[in-house]
Amino acid sequence: MGGDATNWDENGYRESILKERDIQTRTVFRTAWAPTLNPNPDTLLLASSDGSIASYSIPSCISNLPFGFINTKTQILFAEPSCFFQGHDGPAYDVKFYGDDENALLLSCGDDGRIQGWRWKELVGSKDSSSLPGNKIKPLLDLVNPQQKGPWGALSPIPENNAIAVDSKGGSVFSASGDSCAYSWDVETGKVKMVFKGHLDYLHCLVARNSSSQIITGSEDGTARIWDCKSAKCIKVIDPAKDLKSKGFVSWISCVALDASESWLACSYGRNISLWNLPASECVSTISMGASVQDMVFDNNQILAVGANPLLNRFDMNGVILSQIQCAPPSAFSVSLHPSGVIAVGGYGCLVDVISQFGSHMCTFRCQSV
Repeated sequence: MGGDATNWDENGYRESILKERDIQTRTVFRTAWAPTLNPNPDTLLLASSDGSIASYSIPSCISNLPFGFINTKTQILFAEPSCFFQGHDGPAYDVKFYGDDENALLLSCGDDGRIQGWRWKELVGSKDSSSLPGNKIKPLLDLVNPQQKGPWGALSPIPENNAIAVDSKGGSVFSASGDSCAYSWDVETGKVKMVFKGHLDYLHCLVARNSSSQIITGSEDGTARIWDCKSAKCIKVIDPAKDLKSKGFVSWISCVALDASESWLACSYGRNISLWNLPASECVSTISMGASVQDMVFDNNQILAVGANPLLNRFDMNGVILSQIQCAPPSAFSVSLHPSGVIAVGGYGCLVDVISQFGSHMCTFRCQSV
């Protein structure tokens, strides 16, 4: 092995190794399709573990691929974001759109206990939004979780927000917090309208059931709860692993999902998913994933689920597996469905896989980090 070591840069080599490892361990916690009049998937939003919020043009990512495809085992496309800024101090866990047009607000939440919102149309048109990594853009909406008073007036740390849901017609944003509570925020005033108390441990997830003026939360305590948004009272406790807990089995609710009719609830616990008919208050099937479930979404009468393995799983309502597609992230934390049927899967390593409605990989890329 030959080479000239006289110009060897030891510090530079160390920094390059650390940077490479840092990128590989960053995680995309949430993906969301941006609202558009275009019937085809256009822009994908990402919330990452470095607190960044970024948008990527899917047509641009596809056009940059060699020969229209990429081998994820040997080649990863480093995509250039169309919009990139620092959203949170600490990991950003969720992004949602408040509204369904170009005037919608882009909302995000994270480990710093804040919910922040930007006008999507203005954000896209901002010249500063992608100029520098880590660039801060002042939010239009900035909500901070309340702190609890302890002995002698001491305040607790600000609890994190692990997930958000929206009710655009009702003017509300809901948050799943680390203090075991869910909060309802008034978008106009920026104040807490309601506090949902009852869980025994911090909340992982929530969804809004707007047709019934309800929210559904999932917690580390192993239960999902249905809440009335008019009274803030819990109207039903769902404990999918109740029988197993008597045998010493302990699990938490990592994600929940509602179908379009808001009549069916999918509820994860450990490596399993339970499917509930909400009008009948009945569990109709149990689905085994083979790995911890980390996110899921309904696709008409089917369920798409991802977890702690590199697979996108598709199940029918009876729990029968219909397909498994290999994904780039070794552990996937987010699956998002575009109205056209295109699927985005994001996860460990800052990797995102975009999969067509036919199951083929449209593009795979590693997102930029701060």
